[in-house]
Amino acid sequence: MSGTGRGRRLLPWSAPRSSSLLWPFMDNPVLVEATRGGVVESRHRGALAVVDADGAVVLALGDIEQPVFPRSAVKALQALPLVEGGAADRYGLSDAELALACSSHSGEPAHAIGAAAMLEKAGRAPSCLECGAHWPMNEAAARALAAGGETPTALHNNCSGKHAGFVCLACDRDVDPAGYVRPDHPVQRAVKAAMEEVTGVRLDKGLRGVDGCSIPTYATPIVALARGFARFGTGEGLPATRAQAAARLRKAVAAHPFMVAGTGRFDTRLMGLLGDRVFAKTGAEGVYCAALPGQGLGIALKCEDGQGRAAEVMLAALVQRFLPLAGEDAAALGDMVEPTLRNWRGTDVGRIRPAGPLAA
Repeated sequence: MSGTGRGRRLLPWSAPRSSSLLWPFMDNPVLVEATRGGVVESRHRGALAVVDADGAVVLALGDIEQPVFPRSAVKALQALPLVEGGAADRYGLSDAELALACSSHSGEPAHAIGAAAMLEKAGRAPSCLECGAHWPMNEAAARALAAGGETPTALHNNCSGKHAGFVCLACDRDVDPAGYVRPDHPVQRAVKAAMEEVTGVRLDKGLRGVDGCSIPTYATPIVALARGFARFGTGEGLPATRAQAAARLRKAVAAHPFMVAGTGRFDTRLMGLLGDRVFAKTGAEGVYCAALPGQGLGIALKCEDGQGRAAEVMLAALVQRFLPLAGEDAAALGDMVEPTLRNWRGTDVGRIRPAGPLAA
């Protein structure tokens, strides 16, 4: 069920006056441990919030008012204008391509081909992408590219699907896509407005950085990100067209989890296991955002030291806590909550596991 979205005010938010725009992490608890031979070898501190669509905090650990750069964790929110304005329909984007628009993909052939197809539907070439090029994150794909004497292009960039979506949005609005990564470009203004409405906070240009793929990224309180994903997962508090767009993106991702990440990746494994019961998206530097639509909950978390392995365990533990599962699903998720560490010979050497209040 979705609301009209009327009458909601964006809450102002800014960092306290200090020599730094972002205050340091304060008193975040240890939430994940890595063991070796039964001894704790490493500890990861973090903060997390589980929130419903009305903003009620169901669980808070650590400093949830801490502003963090969500990075790629909010790609689905950034894809909302592409769908709600009709561009996705006018260009005939498939569900697989919409999933790619939400992705941080591994640069495997299907990913690069999909991004190129999106651009072709808008009458554009890969040369218009402004995300930069890097080798595929998937080792087999990178080796195959090198073995063929090829070098990576922007299509292999893990953000090429999102950027192809931005180009489609610009073309649909009859706007020159050149410079679409700039904060003042109409595409990024539309993305920022969508982010503000869904999270409920005004994004401060004083807390703006540049993401790895060159678009703006705004430091946002963890609790606001969690609230935004509760709304994304339920449609509650959003205008009808935006709620419908969110539902369509969730459906696309659930149908094509491979396009969101890739072979062996956590997001693909989790959503491949649980389907539309969970939406999950990683961001750089240990950030994760997720929605549990059936429970009406949104999740946002930050591993303080930026370790992705710990952020994955944090998210898996929260899904295990709030999503009722049984049988094979519960067992498979349990393996993600406490993954085994193996050395190069395949020997079991330890575990990564929830700790402290997350293990309670």
